[in-house]
Amino acid sequence: RMDWPGVALLVVSVGSLLTALNEAGKLAAADWPLIAVLVVVSAVAFALFWRTENRSGHPLVATRHLKQRATWATLLTTVLTMTGVFAVMNGLIPAFAQDAQAGLGMSAEQSAWWTLSPYALAGLAMGPLAGRLAATFGYGRVLRLGLVGSVATVVLMLLTMHSHSHVLLLVTSLLVGVAYAGVANIVLNGLGIVLSPRDNPGFLPGLNAGAFNLGAGLSFAVLYAVKTAVQPADPTSAGGYTAGMIAGVVILAAAIATSFLIPKPVAAEAQD
Repeated sequence: RMDWPGVALLVVSVGSLLTALNEAGKLAAADWPLIAVLVVVSAVAFALFWRTENRSGHPLVATRHLKQRATWATLLTTVLTMTGVFAVMNGLIPAFAQDAQAGLGMSAEQSAWWTLSPYALAGLAMGPLAGRLAATFGYGRVLRLGLVGSVATVVLMLLTMHSHSHVLLLVTSLLVGVAYAGVANIVLNGLGIVLSPRDNPGFLPGLNAGAFNLGAGLSFAVLYAVKTAVQPADPTSAGGYTAGMIAGVVILAAAIATSFLIPKPVAAEAQD
C-alpha cells in the first residue's frame, strides 16, 4: 500500500528547498522573497509529512528510523561533504581555469579536459577499490581517509593555483577525484546501503540520494556567496576563488567531525 499523502508532502518539501537553493545560487540576481516563501513552504510541508508518517499505518518513512543516529549522522555527513567540495570541482575550479584575467584563460573545452575529465576518471578508477577497502578496514576509517584526503588536496590546489600551471591543476584535479569522488563519495553511498534498516532496505539509500542533491545545491549557494562577498575590485586577483575554496575546506572539516557520529556497520565489515 503506497503512502501517497507522505509522498506528496515529501516531494513538496524537498522540491521547494531545492528550488530555493537553485534560486539562491543566482546571488544578487536571486528573487529573495520567493526564496523565503519556498523555505517556509518546505518547512511546513516537512512538518506535515512528519505528522502524517506518525499517523499512517503504512508510512513511506517510519519516523523512528529518522531519529536513529545511523540515519541523521549519515545524511548530515553527506550534505556537508557535498557542500564542501561539489561547487569547488564543478564550479570554482573550471571557472578559474577559464578566467582570462585571474585564472588560466582556457576555453570551456580545455577546462573540461584539464579539470573535470581527470577528476571524474580518477573517481571512476578508485571507486571499486574504495568499496573493497571499506569492507576490509572499516567504512568509518576509509570514509575519514577520503575526507581528510579531500581537505588536503583542495588545500594543495589552493596553494598551487596561483602558479598558473596547467600540469599542477591537472595533478590536483586527479587527487581530488581520488579522495572525494573515488573514496568519500563511494563510501557514503555504501553506508546508505549497509546502515539501512532491515525492514526497509531502500529507506536510507533513497534519503542519501536526496542528501547528495541537497548538498550540491547548498554548495553552489554557499561557496559562490562567499566568493562574491570577498571578490576584490582587481579583476586579476583570484581572491574570490580562494575564499570560496577556503569555505569549502571548513565545511569539509565539519563533515570529518560528523563522520565520527556514524555508527559502525559491523555486519558489513570483515571481522578481525
